[in-house]
Amino acid sequence: MSIKGKAYIMGAYEHPLRDAPDTSTPQLHAECAKGALADAGLTKDDIDGYFCAGDAPGFGALSMVDYMGLRNVRHTDSTETGGSSYIVHVGHAAQAIAAGKCKVALITLAGRPRQNKFGFGGGAKPGQLSDGPPEAGFENIYGGSTHNTYGMCAMRHMYEYGTTSEQLAWIKVAASHHAQWNEHAFLKDVVTVEQVVNSRLIADPLHLLDCCVVTDGGGALIVTSPEIAKSLNRPKVKVIGAGESPKGPMGGRQLDLTHSAAVWSGPPAFAEAGVTPADIKYASIYDSFTITV
Repeated sequence: MSIKGKAYIMGAYEHPLRDAPDTSTPQLHAECAKGALADAGLTKDDIDGYFCAGDAPGFGALSMVDYMGLRNVRHTDSTETGGSSYIVHVGHAAQAIAAGKCKVALITLAGRPRQNKFGFGGGAKPGQLSDGPPEAGFENIYGGSTHNTYGMCAMRHMYEYGTTSEQLAWIKVAASHHAQWNEHAFLKDVVTVEQVVNSRLIADPLHLLDCCVVTDGGGALIVTSPEIAKSLNRPKVKVIGAGESPKGPMGGRQLDLTHSAAVWSGPPAFAEAGVTPADIKYASIYDSFTITV
């Protein structure tokens, strides 16, 4: 069953906090939900589908439905796929709406990683058993982190394709320009390629400014049926295609570090939508150049 045109994104909200020592994770979820509902022109009593991931505390969807007082929810989904979870949830919400499981779906995410004094790692210490992911017992002993893991991916990409640090730096440069349009951006200063490549080396070949800043916060989306969308006096964003696919380390067997699972999830999404990458129109114009995606 295709989801093309079966659902619309009708509300969105980005939490303004980037450092939230005095706001709990459930509260961040709830405030994001409230903001997205206000943006859509709906109330919490209109929600009959709720979607969240591993960042939702307690028993996930069950705990958050109770915490937020969502009395009319009849469909929940707590699929966890890491950072892509919430994009996957849009597809799952569209599927649920198309199947008649719900009409108004709420998707929330929130977290307080800046308050995590123990970092993003975890798992077992050397010599201890691990209750983490299956590969943790084989990898944690080497001190793996987000930085050096992505550093290995970047280094392999450079080896395979001749990618340079200057080319990678343009990602941060673009992000710094985008930050000028977000009043809540944590890092507001525009940077140059030279500043990025001359910043402190963190995990070769990644520099300090290549790395994502750690912030608290969250966001939420409202996805509705076409009928609900037509009743709301606001712009409509039609969901026209979705795709998903896992990609793990596979114990290092035939693992290509130069691409993500988007290599596999992208084609079916474009096929369902009936468009190609060339149809995607996104342009950012800076002082002396233009980037078009």
